[in-house]
Amino acid sequence: MALMFPRVARNFAKAGYYPTDEGTLERVLSALGSVNYPVSIIDPCAGEGVALAEVAHALGRAHVTSHAVEYDAERAAHARTLVDKCLHADLMDTIITRQAFGLVWFNPPYGDISRDANGNLPYQGKGRGRLEKLFYQRAMPLMQYEGIIVAIVPTTALDEEFVGWFVNHFADIRAFQAVEQQFKQVVIFGRRLRQRDQNSTASRAAREMLFKIGKGDSEAEELPETWTFEPYSVPRAKCEPEHFYRVSMEPEQFASEVERLQGLWPTLGTVFGGWQKALRRPARALSKWHLALALAAGAITGVVKSAKGRIFVIKGDTYKAKKVKVEAQMSDDGNVLEQRTALDVFKPAIRAWDMTPGSNTFGELITIS
Repeated sequence: MALMFPRVARNFAKAGYYPTDEGTLERVLSALGSVNYPVSIIDPCAGEGVALAEVAHALGRAHVTSHAVEYDAERAAHARTLVDKCLHADLMDTIITRQAFGLVWFNPPYGDISRDANGNLPYQGKGRGRLEKLFYQRAMPLMQYEGIIVAIVPTTALDEEFVGWFVNHFADIRAFQAVEQQFKQVVIFGRRLRQRDQNSTASRAAREMLFKIGKGDSEAEELPETWTFEPYSVPRAKCEPEHFYRVSMEPEQFASEVERLQGLWPTLGTVFGGWQKALRRPARALSKWHLALALAAGAITGVVKSAKGRIFVIKGDTYKAKKVKVEAQMSDDGNVLEQRTALDVFKPAIRAWDMTPGSNTFGELITIS
């Protein structure tokens, strides 16, 4: 999947950052049951990491391994002080093990996706291209079956396509208004199920409820201060995620490696020093094969002075030709069979520029083959 385009990334890093308000966070935590077994949780758009850290404490900090991904460098640095593992990366630039997390805290950047310079939309879907959908497509597969999603999205994102994804992927769906309504957010809880295990009646009811909220035909109830429903239980972690890294190198890590390796300067002498050394004379006269090899390698080039005082500026080269071998054989019935074998051969060729003073060919280009 492609990375976010630069203009989208800038919006995400600035105006697209909507951290979860404190009132909503406190009430959401009351809907989650504590655990006494190991679980893994992730926030793919973690901001400063506060929400994910609070979730880990609510579940039982000793049993929770928290993973975060954050695009902005300053926020990622802060998140690293609160969570177990944090990547400073664009989510689209990461490799993360699928179905490895029991809870996904999903509060993505909000807004429409911008087209690139070629007019293409970096979104695989049929409906309106929004950042919430783009991040959902990347984040949802990270969740275990029976895992819990807490999605905090604006009601305007709940179009027919997005609602369809939710009801196909999750059961036990509940939706509430966030406490802070500056961005008209809705908090959606769900438990991931395979589509074949879904209750069709419950799915239709959830679809109708979310679609009405998205169209503005109805409003969700505000998150209750006291959770009266059965708590959402985060499943046990199957194993540690095998992959959790970004594809490209972090800018700080890249700068550190450049400083450590000093680029190509340490190998300058190795690369360029050989041309300044005098070539050793061969132990015996070159055969045609050795000559071709030396020409192809560029070892025979430059100014050459013969024993008789002639001076040439030469450039060696080789070219490929075909050597055809013909064999005739007579069969028992008197027919003559002719077999032709074509072999690749490399022939040397030298171009020499005669620079001998007083020579009849002074200044002329001579081909020696």
